[in-house]
Amino acid sequence: MNFRVHATLSALAIAFTTYLAIGGLVWTAAAQMPLVVVSAGALYLATTWICVFWSSGALPTRRDPITGDLGRSPVLPAGAAVLALAAAVLVPNATWLAVEPEARGADAGTWSLGAIGALLTIVMVRRRPWVAWSGVVILAAEAAFWIGPAAALALGVVGAVLWVGVAQLLTWLVDRAARDTAELAALQRAASEWLASQEGIRRERRTQVQRALALAGPVLTRTIEASGRLSEGERHAARIAEEALRDELRGSALLDADVRAALAAARERGTTVSVLDEGGLDGLSPAERAAVRSRLAAVLAEADSDRVYVRAATHDDVAVTVVGRSAADDDGEDEVDLWSEIPRRP
Repeated sequence: MNFRVHATLSALAIAFTTYLAIGGLVWTAAAQMPLVVVSAGALYLATTWICVFWSSGALPTRRDPITGDLGRSPVLPAGAAVLALAAAVLVPNATWLAVEPEARGADAGTWSLGAIGALLTIVMVRRRPWVAWSGVVILAAEAAFWIGPAAALALGVVGAVLWVGVAQLLTWLVDRAARDTAELAALQRAASEWLASQEGIRRERRTQVQRALALAGPVLTRTIEASGRLSEGERHAARIAEEALRDELRGSALLDADVRAALAAARERGTTVSVLDEGGLDGLSPAERAAVRSRLAAVLAEADSDRVYVRAATHDDVAVTVVGRSAADDDGEDEVDLWSEIPRRP
């Protein structure tokens, strides 16, 4: 669609400027220097076509705010802008010089006002406002010199000013609309990402609720049936279920099937295990997280301490720290008999 619009506007610009140039060559009376008039018309047409189509060269690129793709800047190249200013100087002067003095206020002499006004409008659309307005000033000064200020205003200078001014206004409005569209697209993308994250959070919560029901449901059912009078084995199972639920709430990022199995086996051996996640796995890839969990499951499988503390804190190098403490035989004080640091990345 953008290509079609650009092609249509370019065709309209070529057709209109060609019409103006041909109108300047239709003389009601013979010009005293016809070759100069023809040369001025040819220079005007060549400059116009260059300003419409020239977009190659070492121009800066910019990133599209919506798609993120790099595209060529629509700014008119400096060489074409200089050529447009040269045409604004040469074409009107050559035209008025080539016609008879009494014909300078007729169509044969004033066609260049409308023609250069159209050229400067194209320059404005191609994002060269200073060049376009400089050309308007040059054109007004030339017209005032050759045909007088009043005739210049009446025969085309006002139209050139209006054309360039309207082109600048429309260009500003289009750019503003493009910025608003880009901001709207960014907001829509952010809203979609937020909705996706919320859906992920809800899905995770449903999974945790289902896992909690699977862990605590049988124990709670038995507790209600027995009115709280549980056997020692049932109390032990209730404690293990409670600790497993606490793991899900305080350290779900550390858990997978192997880690859960290792925790359950350690508790069956009589070990009290505390799991706390403080963001130690944040920023790791899924593969790196899997490696950390595998190492954690191996450490828990070999732990024989009375109490084991698993903590995943934010650290540059260490993802998880496992500490085991057991009661000493002589004085009853706890001593550290397990210390393992699992790196964030192997």
